[in-house]
Amino acid sequence: MKIIYLLVPLLAIYFLDGCRSSYDRTESRETASRYFSDPKIERRVDSLMSQMTLDEKIGQLVLYSSHFTTTGPTLPKNVEEAIRNGTCGNIFNAHVPAYNRELQRIAVEETRMGIPLLFGYDVIHGMKTIFPINLGMSCSWDIEGIKNSARVAAREAIAAGLNWTFSPMVDVTRDPRWGRVSEGSGEDTYLGSLIAAAMVEGYQGEGPETLASDSTILACIKHFAAYGAPQAGRDYQTVDLSDRTLRETYLPPYKAGIDAGAGSVMSAFNDIDAIPATASRYLMTDILRKEWGFNGFVVTDFTAINELVPHGVAADSLEAGALALNAGINMDLQGDIYHRFLKQLVEQKRVFLKQVDKMCAGVLRIKFALGLFDDPYRYLDTTAVAREFYKPENLAAARDMARKSIVLLKNDNRTLPIATGRKIALIGPFANTRIDLLGSWYGQGDSSHVVSILQGMQERFGHNKVIYAQGAPYEQESRIGFSQALHAARNSDITVVAVGLPGSWSGEATSMTTITLPLIQQELIAAIRTTGKPLVLLLLNGRPLDLSWESTVSDAIVEAWYPGTEGGHAVADVLSGDFNPCGKLTMTFPRTLGQVPIHYDIKNTGRPFTPNVGEQHYVSRYIDLPDNTPLYPFGYGLSYTTFAYSDLRIVPDKSDMKQPIEITVTVRNSGERSGTEVVQLYIQDVVASVTRPLRQLKGFERVELAPGESREISFQLDAESISFYRQDMSYGYEPGQFKVWVGGSSTADLEGIFEVTR
Repeated sequence: MKIIYLLVPLLAIYFLDGCRSSYDRTESRETASRYFSDPKIERRVDSLMSQMTLDEKIGQLVLYSSHFTTTGPTLPKNVEEAIRNGTCGNIFNAHVPAYNRELQRIAVEETRMGIPLLFGYDVIHGMKTIFPINLGMSCSWDIEGIKNSARVAAREAIAAGLNWTFSPMVDVTRDPRWGRVSEGSGEDTYLGSLIAAAMVEGYQGEGPETLASDSTILACIKHFAAYGAPQAGRDYQTVDLSDRTLRETYLPPYKAGIDAGAGSVMSAFNDIDAIPATASRYLMTDILRKEWGFNGFVVTDFTAINELVPHGVAADSLEAGALALNAGINMDLQGDIYHRFLKQLVEQKRVFLKQVDKMCAGVLRIKFALGLFDDPYRYLDTTAVAREFYKPENLAAARDMARKSIVLLKNDNRTLPIATGRKIALIGPFANTRIDLLGSWYGQGDSSHVVSILQGMQERFGHNKVIYAQGAPYEQESRIGFSQALHAARNSDITVVAVGLPGSWSGEATSMTTITLPLIQQELIAAIRTTGKPLVLLLLNGRPLDLSWESTVSDAIVEAWYPGTEGGHAVADVLSGDFNPCGKLTMTFPRTLGQVPIHYDIKNTGRPFTPNVGEQHYVSRYIDLPDNTPLYPFGYGLSYTTFAYSDLRIVPDKSDMKQPIEITVTVRNSGERSGTEVVQLYIQDVVASVTRPLRQLKGFERVELAPGESREISFQLDAESISFYRQDMSYGYEPGQFKVWVGGSSTADLEGIFEVTR
């Protein structure tokens, strides 16, 4: 009887695997991504694989860190030998062309099959020329500028010998305690989807044929899936979402990246619905491949297969390897599980050869699409470094994105811009730092090339007009420099205090239980406030902060994020008024940590709190806050000018959605300076079969206007714009009334309404 109990699951796995594999191949042919479904490539993949041994196929599923740079244990001890014997088909953390060229030579000239290597690296917001952190760039709402940042990064990465980047990160992020909010595009699904597609096209080009060009590299959509929603904002932690929320809020940016042609995907560390992503057939096969038609490859995050054991879904590494491969994981990053155990798993029939073949084919398909088999050394020009690193046009692009990313949060009494000739006290722990301006995951950025805030301000205003004093370190409780800072402030016309968090406090494994400025910095601000001079807070940070106190004691607040290589110039451009700030927040700034997670597209409750109505009991609110609103909402950002909205028109105001609805509004620069406004469109489905968000972003346009100039801006809403997962989980729209708002933030009050008929 015991034998029967053991055989039944094995026979079931064997039977189901055979059925699923046959089904998968058919569906893949029907829905395969248009980017990687070239019949010529498929024939070359089939021909190559027919000659490969099992060991050689497994080698294509292995990704090791080079000896050149490591972020963890390097396995095996001799990477060159692993390449030579075919047990390692891919390398990451190698970024010197001559070194990479030698490794490629070994792969191509000293192995039986001559299969070229992929060289991957974390090129997240720049390789050498570092752009603002991704959260900062998203605040520009400049899709073309973001796409260009990826183009620049791709060219510099190629010069470093790379052909693959582990970017973009497209996780929707709503909890500022999570350190990796700095790498993403914020809290909104719609905007995040546009940015995901833009970055993929920036890295890979805008069509299947461009991937094999000399200026593009392979993109990697990460982290699949819902890595941006960890419980308690703690990295690597459990994610617990309904399938509706997963599909409506978190999955669309991944799909947008896939639809834009991304050839690789990285699995997330977290579990979701109690199954770690790296072991989830639902995510990696059912959704990614069957529903979306993805036919590139999936790589794990660092040692994610190994981590299935502490997750508690695998008893040992052998079982972890079986779970990952059967789920649809093509490539094992640094874990050494596939290399050590995959052949044994095939021999034990816990993994079937045809599944190994599928996973190997996914990797080879992308190598062919990259053109590596036609020219394995095409990314390995050892003379390219001098031509590509820190080119003037690269630096100009980084400076442009940095100033567009800056968000003006407060500007009482026209404190800013600072007029030429005024004496400026520049104080604070980040006033003269360079490395911190690069933020997290800054590739091979070099702090010696960074323009500090002090340098940028001195170049713009004059060395004799900028008085520098550190005042205090960023964290330690040392007040030795307070007197010097106070002296500088008293002898100036205006004080700029550069405060925030170190760049190393953002990124992976940097979750925090508080999002306030360190106490020593708050004390420095309080001391400077006593001088009575106009006080400007310049923030450098990688996450939304609780600025409830700072907003009451400062005259102006400028959110600069981590602005990158050209950060000092960009800050000076904005503070001087040479560039009128136009950034808009893509993550909500709470009044207090107790509101977190907080985001603009919340739903109503059966007992909603209504502001300005008087005393209300037994409603959804906090008893220690006046209302539920954030300090600074999504989409918010000031300018040195003002904008007025009028003449909202909706045509038609009743529609069966066979044709789009047109929303038109007039925007006027009502101030005295030229400026750029991000015009934002929000909608609400008033009554539906399931609860719907109170507002959802459905369109935006950046518009530059001279003083007094007006322009008519139009948006179109089609059936897709108002569709959602209905009560039965079918996707579509329902008839009824829809509210529309257009304005400069998610709190826009210019309102209209239309009706959708059956």
